[in-house]
Amino acid sequence: MRVLFCGYPICLIFNTHKSSSNRLIPISIPEPILKRTLSLRTTIAIVIGGVIGSGIFMKPALMAAQLQSPLLLLSVWMVAGIVTLFGALSNAEVAVMFPETGGQFVFFQKMYGPRFAFLYGWAAFAVFNTAGNASIAYVFSQYANYFIHLPRLSLATEQAYHLHIPGVGTIFPLEQIGVKLLTVFIIVVLTLINYFSVGYGSMVQRFLTALKAVAIVLLIGGILFSGKGSWEHLVTATPQHLQGLNFIGMYMAAVAGAFWAYDGWNNITFVAGEIKEPQRNIPRSLFTGLFFCIIVYVLLNLAFVYVLPIQQLANSSFVASDAASVVWGMKGGSLIALLVMLFVLGTTNANVLATARVTFATAASSKKTNWVGKIQSRYHTPGNALLLNACWTIILIFSGSFDMLTDMLIFVSWFFYGMSALGVFILRYKMKDFPRTYKVWGYPFVPFLFVVFAFFFLASTLYTDIINYRNGHTQVINSLLGILITCVGIPLYYFFKNRKP
Repeated sequence: MRVLFCGYPICLIFNTHKSSSNRLIPISIPEPILKRTLSLRTTIAIVIGGVIGSGIFMKPALMAAQLQSPLLLLSVWMVAGIVTLFGALSNAEVAVMFPETGGQFVFFQKMYGPRFAFLYGWAAFAVFNTAGNASIAYVFSQYANYFIHLPRLSLATEQAYHLHIPGVGTIFPLEQIGVKLLTVFIIVVLTLINYFSVGYGSMVQRFLTALKAVAIVLLIGGILFSGKGSWEHLVTATPQHLQGLNFIGMYMAAVAGAFWAYDGWNNITFVAGEIKEPQRNIPRSLFTGLFFCIIVYVLLNLAFVYVLPIQQLANSSFVASDAASVVWGMKGGSLIALLVMLFVLGTTNANVLATARVTFATAASSKKTNWVGKIQSRYHTPGNALLLNACWTIILIFSGSFDMLTDMLIFVSWFFYGMSALGVFILRYKMKDFPRTYKVWGYPFVPFLFVVFAFFFLASTLYTDIINYRNGHTQVINSLLGILITCVGIPLYYFFKNRKP
């Protein structure tokens, strides 16, 4: 056998033995592909690791202030969890049909065509995937600052270098420079781990998720069985002013906070092309992982309410630390800081591993960006996509605009979640005869309820953002800004279209 020609995208190798027609026979060797190496345990770890992060520690206080009722607070976590589970199971049907790397980008190609799919891929890169990675990793560095005093420049130096964006705000790249540099270090290390091996990345994820599960059990059990709280905290009456439209607005605002804590479940669809037995493991991992998260979130909030009255909970700057201090004293705050660092490290790794697959799939659809969609030939990982995501994430880290990006990413991501569930109905009509080894439970009610809730949530969020902007509570309508950035993908699509390699 000898090689006569080698070039992109294949090598042509000719057999030296002549065929009956006395001609050399070419054999094509394909490029490296992403291998199916992720087991059920790893996919469950990706779901849990992608969901349980800093949100459960950062959101309960604000939600308690909005609702002022412990029972309503617990109900929000259950409602948001069930709605999220409905969306995940709806996505699972499509993920099993098309178990390919890229997740919803691939789904939207089948449902709505390449233009809408490109918009999703662009929004994922520019808004909610990389911004999520930046904000979550930043939390790790903030809590590390409690144990190690990270360097910081003088206030005059921090203020001297800034960038003002009309209608958005002012960015101070050198502010909290020590925290930002540690955040960059975390992103770089996790990116390199996932660059050199899918196996290393998944092994780290299983390890961090196992530690996270043990820590959760110890925290919940330690608080609930401490005997230092009171179950009477649960029976606080709901305030009279929470009625009618005001109640709906406050409840939906609290649900939005819970959605942020539940976000990340769709990471598993991004790596569908690398999952062993995807028809079996994708639905199982989504159901098992999210069911575990729902139980954990409800029990954690129950533990917080058990030791903290609702008003004290609402006024807490760090509810988990205050709850731990009641049980373990001053050491409780340090314990919780370590716990948060552990949680967000696992979440960051899960996001770095999964979100690069969307960039990989989107870039592969155009010749000009195809270099991002290439597989690293030696390690069989989407290496260029991982590096590009890391570069943009680092830029967002130095921008410092984490709160704004968080608000944007929730709004934009839920628009695509709703469209993904709506696409289940479209594919049931367009591809009636396509084999479905898994069908969403409760069809058509489960995906229908999710679609209705998703768009009701979007409408109420947009309305609330506009009211807050008019009343001077915010300087930017974050939901509209998210829509604007997403729409930038429209001219980009027409620039890149018909350039598929």
